[in-house]
Formats: sequence, structure tokens, C-alpha cells
Amino acid sequence: MNLLEVQAYMETRKSIMLDTLSELVSMESPSRDKERLDRLARHLASQFQSLGASVQVIPNEIGGDHLLLSFGASQLSPPALALAHFDTVWPRGTILNQPFRIEGTRAYGPGTYDMKASLVLLQEALLAIREGQLPLKREVRILLTSDEEIGSPTSRALIESTAKGCAFALVPEPPLPDGQLKTSRKGVGAYQVEVEGKAAHAGVEPEKGINAINELAFQIPRILKLANPSLGSTLNVGVIEGGTTSNVVPAHASAKIDVRVTTLSEANRIHEGFQCLTPITPGTKLVVSGGINRPPMERTPAIVQLFEQARTVGRLLGLELEEGSTGGGSDGNFTAAIGIPTLDGLGVPGAGAHAINEHILIDKMPRRAALLTGLLLQ
Repeated sequence: MNLLEVQAYMETRKSIMLDTLSELVSMESPSRDKERLDRLARHLASQFQSLGASVQVIPNEIGGDHLLLSFGASQLSPPALALAHFDTVWPRGTILNQPFRIEGTRAYGPGTYDMKASLVLLQEALLAIREGQLPLKREVRILLTSDEEIGSPTSRALIESTAKGCAFALVPEPPLPDGQLKTSRKGVGAYQVEVEGKAAHAGVEPEKGINAINELAFQIPRILKLANPSLGSTLNVGVIEGGTTSNVVPAHASAKIDVRVTTLSEANRIHEGFQCLTPITPGTKLVVSGGINRPPMERTPAIVQLFEQARTVGRLLGLELEEGSTGGGSDGNFTAAIGIPTLDGLGVPGAGAHAINEHILIDKMPRRAALLTGLLLQ
């Protein structure tokens, strides 16, 4: 079976893919709901075992368990790695108001696009390889994690240790709006700046107070000056809190800041800038916490080479692939940062990630499944 035959095979399975997707979407999996995450993990383990994959459940006491799958005999060549997550941003009960549904050429439902359709692609790729007896040049490892949407706090070390020694990593996260693959992603940071002042009665003895909110207002311009948009480095002060009532000089104020960077050097520069913040108002104290929790996925020559291989496979399927960048992070940031060539955005085209209109384009599923199969075979 050549790649065009694989694609034709995938076309015959479109309705089965949708049935599988419907089942996965109906099994809600909020990032902090261990009961539901573990239920879905057990279901996925069973599904992949039936396809011939060996499955290792990685216990996780403070969150959902993770799954490490291996498929195909071990070869002399380094293994291939596919990364996906099965948690979603949607809270328990969302499915009651937003059930899986098909409207025309689109399939809607919480988690369809990000990224349960990708779990279907992975299953279909392994099925095609098994049914077509297609020769794998290397072992395929698939790591399915349960906490990507909250920053991968329990899976990062697992991702990095699993990726070491792999030839490359494929990440079937949603593509860019035009179906482009992702060869770079911004790194993501989260910082908090807290100000300690001194409370006092605002009417009787305001001179005895030290206003923490005023100090925070002085600090915000300093923080924003750390941005360098020309290099893709941006900061957003997204949450400010402080004070108790209007007649009390506020003793405490805080700000939460989102940071996005395109290079590790920019990440280090901004981090140093936060550490160098000092009080302006006498008597106040600053406490800075946080850091870069996802390093940037930088577009390296090895990543470009991997993309060009994908472009070649795509052309065999009548698909002209392009590349692009995004400001959001994924688990591919971790593999790229430790030097593993990583290609992201291999999921099913659609739109509405994390939004009520989340959906995939049904007609794109078979070709994307064939593309993923072709990359694993290459």
C-alpha cells in the first residue's frame, strides 16, 4: 500500500473516525479532574493496545495518569516520537450544553479541535500501518499526557526524558488557520509582582500609610519596558489586585504578567529584568516570583529539514504544506528546547480552540491521517 492508497483507505474510514471522535469528546477530560482523566486514559490504553501497541501507564498522584505507548519492533535507528495530550480546558458538564454534533462539513464539540481529533489520527495511523503491513523504519513512541492545558507541570520531565534519543518529535496539535504546520512557537512565561506597603486610615492619618497600589503603578511601566516587539517579545499585565476598602491606605497589591518570547536569550533577558526590579516608594517591598514555564520552540535547521520532509510527503498526497509560527506554546516547546527536531501543527484543520465554536473540518481528516502515517513511515 503506497501513500495514495493509504489516503484512499482513510477516506473509507471517515465515518468511523467521526464515531471515534464522538466517543472521545463525550468522555470529558478537564485538566484538573483526575477521575475523568484516568477514565479516558484507560479507554485510550485499551484502544491502542487493540492496535498492537504496548502501553505503559505512568501514575500521577496529583493529576491524571499519563500514557507511554510503543509500536513496532525496536530498530537500530533512533525511535520516532509523537506527542499529544488528552486533557481539555472545558469544565465538567460542558458536554450537556455543547454536545458533539455535525453541521455540514464541520464537527463541533469541546475538545474536538484541541486535540481529540488528533488522538483519532494517531489511532488511524497505527491501524493503517498494521492492516497494510507497512514497514516501519524505526520504533514509534507515543506519549499521551493529561496536563498540557495547564502548563504540563507533571509531564514536562516525562516528555523530556522520553524525547532524549529520539530522531524527531511530531506534535499533532491544531495547525495554523490555513493548515500551515508550525516550525516555531513562542516561549511562555508567567510572573507575579507583589508589593508590600503599610496600612493606615486614609482620612485620619494617611501620612502613616505606604500605598502599595501607588508603588505597583510605578512598577508597571518598568515591567512593560522589558518588552521588545521587534524581536517578538511581549508582556501583558493581565491581572491587578490590591487594597481592601477605599478609606484604607492599601498595604498590599499584586500584578500577574504574561510573557511571550521567541528566543531563549530573550527569555533570559526578561527574567533578569524582573529580578532587577527595585522599590521606588520608600518603605515598600517587592516580591517577584515566576519564570518561563515553556521555553521557545526556535526554528532550527534541523526543524526546517523535518518540515521539508513533511512537505515532500504532503506533495505525494496532493497537499501543498506551508510553515508558520504561533505565539502559543505546546509540549513541542520542550522537545525542541532539548535539541530534538520537532514539527508541530499536524492536527486536523478547524477553528475555535478553547471557544464555544470549536470545530474541525471533517473532509480534512483522512488526508491529515495519511500525512501522519506517511511521516511515521518515513
